[in-house]
Amino acid sequence: MGEDKKTARETVEEEPLSPCSRLFNSPDFNCAIIVTMGSKVKGDTPAIIHGLEHTLVNHPRFSSILEMNNGKKPRWVRTKVKVEEHVIVPDVDPDIENPDQYLEDYISKLTTIPMDLSKPLWEMHLLGVKTSNAESYAILKIHHSLGDGMSLMSLLLACTRKTSDPEALPTVAVHKKRFGPSCNSGFFNKIWWLFVGLWFILRLLFNTFVDILMFALTIFVLRDTETPLLAKPGSELIPKRFVHRIISFDDVKLVKNAMKMTVNDVLLGVTQAGLSRYLSRKYDQEATPKSKESMRRIRLRSAIMINLRPNAGIEALADMMAKKSKCRWGNLFGYILLPFSVGLETDPLEYVRQAKATIDRKKHSLEAVFSMAFFKLILKVLGLKASVVLVRKVIHSTTLSFSNVVGPKEEITFHGHPLNYISPCVFGHPHALTLHFQTYANKVIISVTADPTVIPDPHKMCDDLVESLKMIKAAVLERGLYEIEV
Repeated sequence: MGEDKKTARETVEEEPLSPCSRLFNSPDFNCAIIVTMGSKVKGDTPAIIHGLEHTLVNHPRFSSILEMNNGKKPRWVRTKVKVEEHVIVPDVDPDIENPDQYLEDYISKLTTIPMDLSKPLWEMHLLGVKTSNAESYAILKIHHSLGDGMSLMSLLLACTRKTSDPEALPTVAVHKKRFGPSCNSGFFNKIWWLFVGLWFILRLLFNTFVDILMFALTIFVLRDTETPLLAKPGSELIPKRFVHRIISFDDVKLVKNAMKMTVNDVLLGVTQAGLSRYLSRKYDQEATPKSKESMRRIRLRSAIMINLRPNAGIEALADMMAKKSKCRWGNLFGYILLPFSVGLETDPLEYVRQAKATIDRKKHSLEAVFSMAFFKLILKVLGLKASVVLVRKVIHSTTLSFSNVVGPKEEITFHGHPLNYISPCVFGHPHALTLHFQTYANKVIISVTADPTVIPDPHKMCDDLVESLKMIKAAVLERGLYEIEV
């Protein structure tokens, strides 16, 4: 029987783990992603199972098990998938007293249950519980070694269709970068763009040098200021709390257009304002000697993963799942250290101005590329343990994780279930706080993942973020800047 099994294994496709996937599979850095999808209708389990059989399981990562033989490098091995074994439908009391709290507790409990390595590393939980935001829920839990967050979200969207057109894939906004003159004619025009190009290169080199230096200092000596947000040792082992709020995307775009910024600029500004409100209240409550003015001297940074692999796009992923073909996939990312400005500003718009300045500078740096190359070099020369130690050191020295993912422009259905919202989050890394923004149609979903031993009131933090957007929007309207909107 053992020989037959070995022969069968030899006939299936195998693929070694990428360096980043090996990192996510290490015992000290075991990360997973949870995507909560709130449906507008009651859940239909057979329909979802049937849909998964024709979409998700056709992706190689979702139909492969992780094989870790002694003496061999870990690799993905294709296997036969029984979707029913990956779909979990718990019994829920229809007269449950607080369904919203039940949903939070259920997701929190998922962070304590390790994934079964004998099966492909994903599972879906279907909850027939009606909350204030949805009639039922599908909760997808995916091990982070299967792919980076951006690729996994694209794959999930490739499994959905427009509510208005059941045959059409969702529309996702794509930001097109453009650098260079709009017209190539004219001698002086070419000279001007030559100088612009040289200035761009010098700025890129300088920013990259400074960022690499700060990265090295963070590994060895530089740590964020002790605040009520900084994780304690072992925080990654604590069951996390997941809370979210839904805000208007139109409000975010109003500020974006008025201030001539990007959506990411506005959301980072809202985050800085929200964290400033939260910390100010904490310091006042705890009667620490830190004054509000001293908050400006707080070093508070986020270690952000930047995807360095070109996104295949939902059309290519949908075609790949339909035809069971191949598509470029995997984890390939670098880290950047993004500083946050905290402090109580008299002008609410100052938060978004500071955010734009910070992001604009980071756009002109190769920090992510160099950090990825550095960790790959450490992995190759010193091994996985040394690489894990360095990554954990960087995360331990910073305060939070922050991300923003662009979602579909219109409402979508997931195997016949029209969705009211999508809320992704990640856990398993040694941060006490993770903030994630997900756009969906005319909404933005704010997700807060918190270690309750460090942040016992994540709902308050959500409220601070929501109030911060209202405050910034009110400042825009008060000054009549909204007239700039096109």
